[in-house]
Amino acid sequence: MTQKLDLAELLDALDPQAHLAHRHLWLIDLLRWVRGGRDSVPHAVARMTLLLDTLQQRPDARAKLQAWWRVLLSTVDATALLADYGFSSRSAFASELAERLRLKWLPGTPETVDASALFSLVLCDAFDAQWISALDDATLMRLSELLQLSCLDAGNDNCAWVPQVKQGSVSPWQATLLEALTFCTSQIRATGFSPELRLRMSAPALETAPFHALDGDIMALQVAFLASPHVNSAERQDALQRYLSRLEACRQAAASVYTHLDANGISVNLVFQLRQLRERVLRVRALLDCLLAANPQASTARLLAHLVLVGQARRSLRALIASNSSMLAAKVAERSSETGEHYITRTRAEYGAMLRDAAGGGAVMSLTTLFKFMVLSLGLSAFWSGFYAGLNYALSFVLIQLLHWTVATKQPAMTAPAMAAKLKDLDEPGAIDLFVDEVTHLVRSQVAAVVGNLALVAPCVVLISAALWFTLGKPMIDVKEAEHVLHTLHVFGPTALFAALTGVLLFASSIIAGWVENWFVLHRLDSALRYNPKITAALGIARAGRWAQFMRDNISGLAANVSLGLMLGLVPAFAAFFGLGLEVRHVTLSTGQLAAAAASLGLAVLQQSAFWWCVVGIVVTAVLNVGVSFYFAFRLALRAHNIGGIDRSRIRTAIRARWRHAPLSFFLPAKETIPTPPANDKVD
Repeated sequence: MTQKLDLAELLDALDPQAHLAHRHLWLIDLLRWVRGGRDSVPHAVARMTLLLDTLQQRPDARAKLQAWWRVLLSTVDATALLADYGFSSRSAFASELAERLRLKWLPGTPETVDASALFSLVLCDAFDAQWISALDDATLMRLSELLQLSCLDAGNDNCAWVPQVKQGSVSPWQATLLEALTFCTSQIRATGFSPELRLRMSAPALETAPFHALDGDIMALQVAFLASPHVNSAERQDALQRYLSRLEACRQAAASVYTHLDANGISVNLVFQLRQLRERVLRVRALLDCLLAANPQASTARLLAHLVLVGQARRSLRALIASNSSMLAAKVAERSSETGEHYITRTRAEYGAMLRDAAGGGAVMSLTTLFKFMVLSLGLSAFWSGFYAGLNYALSFVLIQLLHWTVATKQPAMTAPAMAAKLKDLDEPGAIDLFVDEVTHLVRSQVAAVVGNLALVAPCVVLISAALWFTLGKPMIDVKEAEHVLHTLHVFGPTALFAALTGVLLFASSIIAGWVENWFVLHRLDSALRYNPKITAALGIARAGRWAQFMRDNISGLAANVSLGLMLGLVPAFAAFFGLGLEVRHVTLSTGQLAAAAASLGLAVLQQSAFWWCVVGIVVTAVLNVGVSFYFAFRLALRAHNIGGIDRSRIRTAIRARWRHAPLSFFLPAKETIPTPPANDKVD
């Protein structure tokens, strides 16, 4: 029954005694007819009204539909749909990711007694949530009267637990709601008892033990409801209030875990469990509305519309990753912001220190350039050449970190979160001017770092090449390779693309650094290094303490440097395997290569236009390395800090005004003035 049918044909084709799959296919076709072209909610609502009118005019079709409904209730268990639809049966993030991939890739079958599987086939479009929400009270009442049955009439297994004397006054829908509430409550209780959450809950939450009494409260509410299904008795109200109060206490106890995570590292799996628990609490409240509200039909429509949207989100990989990694992104941005503040210079002394540190980094990078050409001269395969080149980069970056020097391109991914954090206070008086001040500080800090790196890497490479010439009789690279360097670094080649790719790798290394630091803190490895008996026996208590403190202070930088170095070496190798021909363009390394080429070609290279186009390419590489890395880190920080609604036009106007009136402030710090004391003050 897959062809498009009109309403009369659909009603004629209805057979309550048909095979399970065909009965469900009829329901799928009926909802497809109601949905129509998915372009008009009023049209879908009108088709639902037409269905009810037609059934009222055709008693035979109405009787067949009610018989079909009784068969559906007796064969399909809706409890799992109401209690578990949209939730994961797995507690781990990775398992849920695999499950969503299965749901996206593998088709479902209507030959099922699982109401959740059938629901995802019947109400499979987000448009369904819109027209269901648009149904008015009169239409909902007519639907309720059409499908109204008692447990005695339905013969539904879901009613088997209801006392025999009460089955005539309770509908299968109410019985299913009560059972779904019990299931949801059990899931909340089980989550609250998990060791991962209990170890991180606050002491007051553990003392009140709200999860212990949750089962007793839901049983009391169930008994009170069955005692008076149609009367809101005082006993039922008291039971409901006790249950809701206990449920809120459970929610607050679980929320106390976030404080621990914020201070001691984020676990994506724990965040996943906490979000599931919160959503289950909301589901319980929706089920209670369907059971106890004055207008249960409207509450039921809202629940069904919500389930439609939940079913859509259940297949979304992006929603899963975004919702459960937001706290980790915020923690990474926060830690990067703290580190980034150290890279922003505001005084002349700090500016001079940045130049010196960057110059030291440039000197080390000259040796990196030498070892890179040595690796290339070995003629290794693409993978091993990339691996040893990446190892060379990683060791150089780590050495620069241990010497407390700096590499310019590593800074943007750290300074961007620091800048984003300052956007929170833009509504304060004078905040725009203060933010522009920070922009000028940041730009000139980056300029100082780049200039410091390049000012020393080029002459040091030339000196190394000259030393090799005098000792070994040949420069760092031969003429043929030098000409190849001029060709690859030319600004009109793929330099810009490769420089932008390198900016992405620079940003990726900062993410890896934040994740590794969070992992280190979450698992308390600094404490393990300091106090583990095996480690203290091997290193001694004092040395173990020093190693623990060193790793706690430097784990982020080590992770960033090692990951960046290996990516710079291995990404081109993996890209070559797939025939992409991608390379990296790091401004400091590219400058070192250009200096090596110039040393081999001699002073005559200054008369070649290709050399000067390569110099322009170095400038482009610097801008793209810094700009792309900063852009991605800045956007991540904005999302992590939930910063929105920024008046960008005001910021751009203020920055342009500063550029017109004080362009040098973006490159050099202003001279500091020492305030003079008033004339009537005495100076000792």
